Amino acid sequence: MPGVRAAVQSMKPYVPGKPVEDVQRELGLSDLVKLNQNENPLGPSPRAVAAAQAAMAEVHTYPEGTARRLRNRLAEMWDLPADWFLVGNGSDEVFRLLAEVYLEPGDRVVVPVPSFAAYRFVAELMGAEVVDVPLAGWTMDLPAMADAAAESGAKLLFLCRPNNPTGAVFAEADLRAAMERVPPSTLVVVDEAYREFDATPFDSRALVRDYPNVVVTRTFSKIYGMAGFRLGYGIMRPELLAPIWTARDPFSVNGLAVAAGLAALDDTEHLARTLAVTREGKAYLYAAFERLGLACVPSEANFILFDAGRPAAEVFDRLLRRGVLVRPCASFGLPNHLRVTVGTAEENRRFVEALEAVLKGD
Repeated sequence: MPGVRAAVQSMKPYVPGKPVEDVQRELGLSDLVKLNQNENPLGPSPRAVAAAQAAMAEVHTYPEGTARRLRNRLAEMWDLPADWFLVGNGSDEVFRLLAEVYLEPGDRVVVPVPSFAAYRFVAELMGAEVVDVPLAGWTMDLPAMADAAAESGAKLLFLCRPNNPTGAVFAEADLRAAMERVPPSTLVVVDEAYREFDATPFDSRALVRDYPNVVVTRTFSKIYGMAGFRLGYGIMRPELLAPIWTARDPFSVNGLAVAAGLAALDDTEHLARTLAVTREGKAYLYAAFERLGLACVPSEANFILFDAGRPAAEVFDRLLRRGVLVRPCASFGLPNHLRVTVGTAEENRRFVEALEAVLKGD
């Protein structure tokens, strides 16, 4: 057998939230509330589903390699040129392509801790050295991250806003101040997977226009309810994109996903319903955590991180046996915390009732 690259041998595989089918099979559950992967509890837009069904008639043909129609639609939405957009197989593919194109073995990548594991994964895959910068409270320590990038000569710096798993955000003015200390040779990637849930002011478009080394990413997996389609995009200057077009797989994004994405962008009513459900659900969960005496982090996303006041693995397991699936956060370095996705009113009620019973020892 051929030898495995040293970088891959030393990596730990990413472990996603447990699939519903596995849990149901292992525990014999038929009714499970799934609140562990920050999905839209309303599902995708009916328009997106219909568009994907219509596109099925063309699955015998290869999709247009650059997702041109979707890039043009995004360009209209953002009021930016279409050649500033890269559509990928989820925003994860955008992260990987940035790493594959811009990192050499031994380069440094600055990541916030705790945050989304994919940043570390793509860096380690390319043999880069990861520079961890702990959060300040529950949000990014932007001055420390800027200093780390400058001192280490980092090629990439990842930010997550709102951050996963905390749901916290940072101000645009604070990022602009930090950018004055970040070397122009460092690409600053702002992951905005949950941006559509965030009501705070933050002008991503202006940042991409003002700083040639800023990349912004978005996904259709969260508010658009299309995680299974694997669709996301990056926004960056054409000169950054040019080498990525050379390296990317021209057919990584399928035609069904593109058709669904186009339809989803136009269904503003579905987005409004999702935002209303999320807003009402967060208010309900905040009140429940306060009543139960559990500390939680105010979130601008569609999930809430809370302190169970005891080992989270124990609480997770007991919730699971009551048919409620959430995300324990030991992998984020938070052994007493769990992250719960905001669900429908009924799902939220079942979670709170189960949590209360677990905390009482029932």
